[in-house]
Amino acid sequence: MLAVCVSPGGIPKIPSPEGADVSEEGLRGDGHDHEKHRRFDRAISVQDEELLDELRAKGYNVSWGTMGENLSVRGLHVQRLSPGTRLLFSGGLDLELTEMRKPCFVLDAVHPRLKEDAVGRCGFLARVVRPAPVRPGETIRILGPDARPEWP
Repeated sequence: MLAVCVSPGGIPKIPSPEGADVSEEGLRGDGHDHEKHRRFDRAISVQDEELLDELRAKGYNVSWGTMGENLSVRGLHVQRLSPGTRLLFSGGLDLELTEMRKPCFVLDAVHPRLKEDAVGRCGFLARVVRPAPVRPGETIRILGPDARPEWP
């Protein structure tokens, strides 16, 4: 995992080098100022770093947290996973993917076409199965319908 991002509300979220504590509600210190973000099944968002690479190659000024994601990961191909897939982090956090994430309407402020170029690739929302602190650099094991036999 590359980045843990939080914000008191809205985007961009800011990378936290020390990570964050996680409860059933999501990352501590991360604002949930809209009703749709106050659901346990949408507690945390996970996004592939590869999407940011592609968007940067198209000329967008994006970095960790720009898209409103909580966790940026590399090499998991989150978009290819299915609801119900579990992500087990080496620090003890256990997440279950619940639904594909849609681009946030406030991305228009970054660039008018950003949402269009990101739609269908913004990662997943997840519920917290087992709370634990989460830190950049942790490894992630996939369990469930998309399981891999060993740690990446």
